[in-house]
Amino acid sequence: MLILRGNEKPASEPIVTVSSKGLVRLTFLAVIAISAVALGTSYAASGLDATPEALAEERYASGNNAPIVPPASGVTVISTDSNSWLGQGTDDPRSKAEIMAFGRNGSVLYYNDSHTRYWDVDPVPGTEATIEYAYAEHLNGSACPDFRSATYYNDTDYANSVNRSVWSTYAEAQEPVGACTRNGVVRANMTTGETTTVYSAITPGKHSTRWHDADRLNDTHLVVADIFLDRAFVVDTRPGEITWQWRASEAFPPNGSGGPYPGDWTHANDIEVLPNGRFMSDLRNNDRIVFLDPSQPPAEAYQANWTLGSEDATDVLYEQHNPDYIPESEGGPAVVIGDSENNRAIEYQRVNGSWERTWSWQDARMQWTRDADRLQNGHTLLSDSNGDRVLEVNDRGETIWSVDVGFPYEAERFGTGDESAGGPSARSANIASSRVGPIKGAWLGVKGVLASPTLQALYYVSPRWMRSTDIALALLIGLGAVGWIVTEAWWALRVGSRLSRVFAR
Repeated sequence: MLILRGNEKPASEPIVTVSSKGLVRLTFLAVIAISAVALGTSYAASGLDATPEALAEERYASGNNAPIVPPASGVTVISTDSNSWLGQGTDDPRSKAEIMAFGRNGSVLYYNDSHTRYWDVDPVPGTEATIEYAYAEHLNGSACPDFRSATYYNDTDYANSVNRSVWSTYAEAQEPVGACTRNGVVRANMTTGETTTVYSAITPGKHSTRWHDADRLNDTHLVVADIFLDRAFVVDTRPGEITWQWRASEAFPPNGSGGPYPGDWTHANDIEVLPNGRFMSDLRNNDRIVFLDPSQPPAEAYQANWTLGSEDATDVLYEQHNPDYIPESEGGPAVVIGDSENNRAIEYQRVNGSWERTWSWQDARMQWTRDADRLQNGHTLLSDSNGDRVLEVNDRGETIWSVDVGFPYEAERFGTGDESAGGPSARSANIASSRVGPIKGAWLGVKGVLASPTLQALYYVSPRWMRSTDIALALLIGLGAVGWIVTEAWWALRVGSRLSRVFAR
């Protein structure tokens, strides 16, 4: 029998209470745990154990002709970048650079992964299976020459093509990197595998000194986009002598535009020889595409009235790559561009002495477009670098061909000529832009607000299986962990402050 005394109440079940600190800790733990589980699930579902790159390597070595990508209208050559530091790749497909060619039926015709980075690739006119490509080979400090020595400057045609003080200023800016880069242009026969180095030179540093493009001027001369020295130069490849150059400082103030001078001012990443002999050069960090007349002295070569884009006018161009010129004979002048930081491909038409936007394409996946070529049939071949794919869209804006490949830089469709010559302008061929529905529009709006080189840098270093949502989850885990640590530290400081006051009495 239960006997109650006085004001006693019947015993009840024990109540478990959680302090406010406990609730905060549980919240942090839940956010981190749920995000980690979602991230792990995404990784498990990525299925990257048999990528086209890995299959291309294996089947090229074995001679297996079985298709590994969808059939296309012609041979497609793809060059890929790498997010590794000195070529010490990991198992992630984005850390290994390669150049690959796929036949019409989707079989692998060529594979090469001997260099640290691959950039521009062009078919050689008059051949059926020969290409020229630009590459970068990263070297560590012990393999690098003393770039600032008088001996090196006097004995090296590439270095002494500029004033000694200019060379020293640029070389000094790269010293903290502790690495150097061999840049070169190689001619490769994809049938025999035979390769020949056409021209090469070593630059100090790494990221901001690589040459991303060289275009054939004639049988003996190349024009090179020189990121390191912020210039375009013509070189006679027989003696390696630089015969003409235009430095961006001829037209723009070094400290009034672009990136940091002289570390990475213009990031001049593309050069194209136009049908009339002019050059079109891409100054990425200046948000501009410029036109040069090499028949003029360097100080008079820049054609200011042809410039497309302007500093920080990011709605026009935002740190773009690989502009592809369309001449008047094909409905131009027009330029198709990988508008990288805006995550789109875009076209501008020359109208009454100015540039007018006439076409654009993007989808929800597109992230850091770095190449856009208009094909002869009115389709457009795109390299979606951080989207890890190369795709072809037709004249109605529909994706008709796509290959998932880690970190592509450029793609070329054989049979179309250098830079896909012969492709029509969007205006002349009534080529449709991509359609944007409400859901896609909302997502693109969010990506537009977040668009920045900093965000793209996160994609750059992330493994291939990570998409936008995965990067957001990883950031949430990091922010949750930091927030938890900071909160615990704040609580500890408050306790310490209280104890100090108690002992001070």
